[in-house]
Amino acid sequence: MKKLFVGGLPFESGDEDLRTLFDGFNVASATVIKDKFTGRSKGFGFVELDDAQMDDAVAKLNGSSMQGRKLTVNEARPMVKRSSGDFGGGGRGGGRGGDRGGFGGKRW
Repeated sequence: MKKLFVGGLPFESGDEDLRTLFDGFNVASATVIKDKFTGRSKGFGFVELDDAQMDDAVAKLNGSSMQGRKLTVNEARPMVKRSSGDFGGGGRGGGRGGDRGGFGGKRW
């Protein structure tokens, strides 16, 4: 089995909509990723299907559209674990305090 990433999904879409998109392929699972607080789709999901069908699915569906949104379909990459506290700013979070008038800083 291979896992495909499907991006650009409409925010109203669910697992069954994603499975329907791959109609004609031997889909083992189709999961739309949802926000844990709102339950709304994050606009992407994953589909598992036979290795032999992966290239055909990517060729057929990458760049196609679903409810007016352009889809990105490609082989899923392994998830990279982030270290705790890493918010992309590096180091100490940036922008807070200091003498430049940031949050709580003094302006001279």
